Amino acid sequence: MGQEFKITEKQLIKGLNTGDQQCYKIVFHTYNGWLCNYVCKLSNDMDLSKDLVQNVMLRIWEKKESLKIKTSLKSYLFRACHNEFLMHLRKEKKQLDLLQDLKFETLYHTYVTTEEDQPTSNFIKIEKNIELLPAKCKEVFRLSRFEQKRNKEIAQLLGISSRTVEVHIRKAIRFIKSNVSDC
Repeated sequence: MGQEFKITEKQLIKGLNTGDQQCYKIVFHTYNGWLCNYVCKLSNDMDLSKDLVQNVMLRIWEKKESLKIKTSLKSYLFRACHNEFLMHLRKEKKQLDLLQDLKFETLYHTYVTTEEDQPTSNFIKIEKNIELLPAKCKEVFRLSRFEQKRNKEIAQLLGISSRTVEVHIRKAIRFIKSNVSDC
C-alpha cells in the first residue's frame, strides 16, 4: 500500500510563499470546487464563478512572496473569493452606469443637434424636465452637462463629495430619460 503524506496548513502556506508548485497544486485541487460553489451561490453563474476563483488563485501565485495569511487558509481563500465577487459587482455597476450615461448623451445630442438654430420639441421637453429637478440636482447637472465641468471640480465648487455629484447626475439623467421617453 502507498504511504499517505500529510501536510499541515502551515506548511502549505509556507510552500505558497516560497513558490512551491506542489503546494499550490494541493491548495488548488483541495479548495477549487468549494470556492467555485461558494461564488456560484453568490452569482448564480458557474462560468463567472470559475473565472473569479481562477483570478484569486492566479493572484495568490503572482503575489506569493508577499502573501500574508493570518487566518486559516480556508478562511483566507473564501474571503478573497468573496472580495473578488464584490469587485466584479462594482465593476459591472460602473460599466452599467457609464452605459446609461452614454445612452443619455446620445439621446440628448440627437435631439439637440438636429437643428442648430431652432430647438426641437424634444429639446424643449428636456429643458422643461431639467427645470423640474431639485435645485442642487439641477445645478450639478447643468455644471456637468452644459459647462462641461468634471465631477471633482463640481464637488469642490459646491462643497460636496464627488460621490454626491455622481448621484445627482445619475438621478437627473434617469428623471429626464423617463420623462422625455414618455412624451
